[in-house]
Amino acid sequence: MALNPTVFRTRALTALIFVIVMLTGLLWNPWSFLVLFSFIQFGCWVEYQKILVLLNKEYAAISAFHRYTVMIAGWFLMLFLVNGNIMIGGIPLRFYGQWGCIAFLAVFVIGELLQIRTINVRNIGRSALGLLYISVSLALLTHLRTFFYGAPGGGFVDRVPVLMVIGSIWINDTMAYIVGSLVGKTPLTAISPKKTWEGTVGGIILAIGVMAGIGYLLDQSPAWNLFGPIHWAVVGVIAAITGTYGDLLESKLKRMAGIKDSGHIMPGHGGFLDRFDSLLVATPFCWLYLMWVI
Repeated sequence: MALNPTVFRTRALTALIFVIVMLTGLLWNPWSFLVLFSFIQFGCWVEYQKILVLLNKEYAAISAFHRYTVMIAGWFLMLFLVNGNIMIGGIPLRFYGQWGCIAFLAVFVIGELLQIRTINVRNIGRSALGLLYISVSLALLTHLRTFFYGAPGGGFVDRVPVLMVIGSIWINDTMAYIVGSLVGKTPLTAISPKKTWEGTVGGIILAIGVMAGIGYLLDQSPAWNLFGPIHWAVVGVIAAITGTYGDLLESKLKRMAGIKDSGHIMPGHGGFLDRFDSLLVATPFCWLYLMWVI
């Protein structure tokens, strides 16, 4: 079926704006990254809580205090993993993050006791999963983005780790879509009927190849040569495989909740979780590898 021209233009324009905003936030400086991913963190939380309410009506009973305190605690966790060279008023941003996270988690527990006189373990567990799924993952991504900030040598080396992760996911998604559209015949899973084995495997293989090629080219420049081609390829395969699982996980949650998109922040592309589901699952695994290499 041919795509409606109006729908196509909307999707293309939205995608272009998305890429421009993402690249600006990623490449400009650590502050632009923090602003961008703070916005993403809160957006993902809003959609995650909406899905939880659809999955379990008991979660709808949480107070506004519960709803927002856990989000803010997650945001402070992101600040806690910022490089110590990034400061406000001469005080490292991670200091604010550490004590802000502790304070909001403590206030969260006290508030639960004062408001409902008991602790609903299941609802707290669901929110704790959100911290793990969203906030911890984005905090680790923040750590990768700022780890080399202010390191000797300058250049763009501080951008490299996070670009490896996000670039791998973008390349895998694009290649999987292209290969799947051209030769895909075997469904991957009933969770996501449009995905095929041919597209998935092709996307992973091409992501490895493209990332290795990028790593080889950048290895020739002192401003970018932080990791060799082998490490770019390894991050490519880690991000491609775990990112695919992240996509399927979010698809499963949406199917269980009975919704098509997690949100509508991007016309034609869905919500925050729709855009960053792969990144949320892939980041911790890529972080573990890159920290081991570093």
